[in-house]
Amino acid sequence: MGQVTAIGQGIIDRPRSGGAAGAALSIFTIGLATLLGAWYFQYVLGYPPCPLCLQQRIPYYIVIPLSLLLAIAARRQAPHWLIAGGMGVILLAALCGTVLGAYHSGIEWGFWPGPSDCSGPLADLNSGGSLLEQLNAIHVVRCDQAAWRFLGISLAGYNTLISLAMAAISGHALLLRKA
Repeated sequence: MGQVTAIGQGIIDRPRSGGAAGAALSIFTIGLATLLGAWYFQYVLGYPPCPLCLQQRIPYYIVIPLSLLLAIAARRQAPHWLIAGGMGVILLAALCGTVLGAYHSGIEWGFWPGPSDCSGPLADLNSGGSLLEQLNAIHVVRCDQAAWRFLGISLAGYNTLISLAMAAISGHALLLRKA
């Protein structure tokens, strides 16, 4: 009986860093896979990103390294405030990614107009050559046209769902840290 109590007591007394480390590692893996997928679509499959697509990557540039650092810090029993603060930053960045993805998805579905820079930059028409040659050289990547869909959901839509999942994981980790 004493052995069972000792094992049970060890579980109860164990710090809860495993939950935060696991959450941070999950977020790192999801974020890295998503960013690698975006680069795969861009560089291997030849789908150039629009300006909004590039903006949606910014939260990943914050979330990926921070989640890796948090996973390491949580495994090394870093202070509670440090892990909670890092998870809070991840939560905010992931929520920003969710909003950007939802905004872009709404533009693709025609719910609202997109930003003016999604119509492409204008060329300097005084640079020489015929006007037709200059206009043919402009390749516009539009924000209001989904380049690819799977099950009716565009890449921006998947980014919304993935960012929301990362926000949920970090929010759950924050709630566990308070318990």
